[in-house]
Order: sequence, then C-alpha cells, then structure tokens
Amino acid sequence: MNAALALRQARVSDHRTIVGCVQRWWSDSRTPEQARELSLLLPKLFLQFFSGTSLVLEDDAGIRAFLIGFHAADNDDEAYIHFVGVDPTLRGQGLGRTLYTEFLRRAAAADRREVRAITSPGNTGSIAFHRSMGFTLEPGDREVGGVPVCGDYDGPGQDRVRFHRSIVPGQAGRSGGTTDR
Repeated sequence: MNAALALRQARVSDHRTIVGCVQRWWSDSRTPEQARELSLLLPKLFLQFFSGTSLVLEDDAGIRAFLIGFHAADNDDEAYIHFVGVDPTLRGQGLGRTLYTEFLRRAAAADRREVRAITSPGNTGSIAFHRSMGFTLEPGDREVGGVPVCGDYDGPGQDRVRFHRSIVPGQAGRSGGTTDR
C-alpha cells in the first residue's frame, strides 16, 4: 500500500465525496447514468448508521478508496461488506486488500464469526478478488460460467454471486483468521 495513504473510520460527512467517487471511478466502464444509478446503492443512511464499521483510505488528494460494511443487527455472528471502491489510478496496489483485511480484523475483534458479500455474475474481477481473500462461493440456483448464481437475488433480473468467509471471533490479528466451519 502507498505509505502516503491513511486508513481511518468513515464519517457521515464523507457521503457526498464517496458518491462522487463512485460516479467518477465507474465512468470508465459505465455510462454517466449507469454510474449515477450505481451510486444510489450508497444512500446516506449507510454512513449515518454504519460509519463505525466502514473504512476510508485517503491522502492529500482526498478519498482514494473506501469500504462500506456493517455488523449484522439481527445476527451477532455475521458482518457484511456492502460496497468497496478504489480509485482506478491506484487499482492493483493492494488498497482493496488493505480495506478487506482491516474490516475482517475488526469484525473478528467484535466477535463476529462470518463475513458475507455479493457481486454481479459478470464482475469476474470481483469474483477473483473475493476468492483470493479467502471467501468461498455460496450455492446458487444455477451456474453461469462455472460460478453459482442466485437468480433475482436483488429483484427481477438482479442476479448475484454470494460470498462467505469464516473468521475467528475475538482475534485481532492481521487477517481476521479463518475457520473450517
């Protein structure tokens, strides 16, 4: 990771900046309208209620990467990674890995046992990244390209790939630990 970057807990005041990052950072692979729609997955409530479990990497230029995640309110064992973004000029430098590792560490320290995430079936980079981070693919109702997919997971036509990773609760180590559960 770039030594000039500082890792910190997200703040509610980061919301407008993060939404702007999503709209800019995804404009290389989406139309402006699609990038705007993607940013709608991050309403302010995520930072109003989950800033304590969300993370930001920043330098003098501002926010360069972020992770929006939370500990499940209705299940004391689980945490969830909702959205992650890395400035395209810094991709491939381990920023996503840094954010995930810290989120896993903090979830384990909070006695969570499992972390979950989802992505779109066509997002092969995300699928490969999650696998490299020790996540397993959860079963789906069909396979697409050898990957289990849950059809209509987020509504009609909104198929998703689901990920799961076990962690060792109470462990504050670097990787959050894994279990064979």
